[in-house]
Amino acid sequence: MAKSTGWDPIIALQTLHYLTLSFLIPPMLVMFAESGSLEYEGGAANVGMIMDWREMAGRPTTRALPGEGPWTSFNYVWSGGKQVGMGSIQQGVLRSVDPVRSWIIAICWMAASAADIYYLYALVRRPRLILDFALTLVFNHLVLTTYYAAAIPTSVFFWLVMCVSTAGTVVFAEQLCVKREMNEGLIVASAHDGQDGVEMGSLLRED
Repeated sequence: MAKSTGWDPIIALQTLHYLTLSFLIPPMLVMFAESGSLEYEGGAANVGMIMDWREMAGRPTTRALPGEGPWTSFNYVWSGGKQVGMGSIQQGVLRSVDPVRSWIIAICWMAASAADIYYLYALVRRPRLILDFALTLVFNHLVLTTYYAAAIPTSVFFWLVMCVSTAGTVVFAEQLCVKREMNEGLIVASAHDGQDGVEMGSLLRED
């Protein structure tokens, strides 16, 4: 039975991806997002800005109260024996939505995906493995964001960002890895004991 080395490239890749997002998203939100809406959602450092797909989709993340939802015909709810109008609830939900915030998160995700190109190049190295690792990273995020939001992503904008960023990461990371392997290529070794020989290795280019 093989011993575990304790090194898992996909865990390292996933960690680096989220670390990159955690460095990009909070300051960008503080600088460009609407402050009142941001505070209503828990602030720029709220983990939901990274893990909740509804933030990128520009959808409200306010949890529904008992009796509230699109499938009910009630126009009010009761809270603590006091009637609460649906208008106040809707105002709070609308207050949490900020289209600028969703664009900022999407742009930061694209930037993190660009950083993933280097992470894949440095950690995975093999061109044939790039697609597997990139898709695994996105799949893991889809599982985590679905669990966090308690809802499967249904936003076309969210899926578009995921597809475009993943495709770009795969294409450019594969190109870099292929270029490196071509540079390593074949080496023509010097003859030993008067015999000619050719061995595999790094290609020594002559200008």
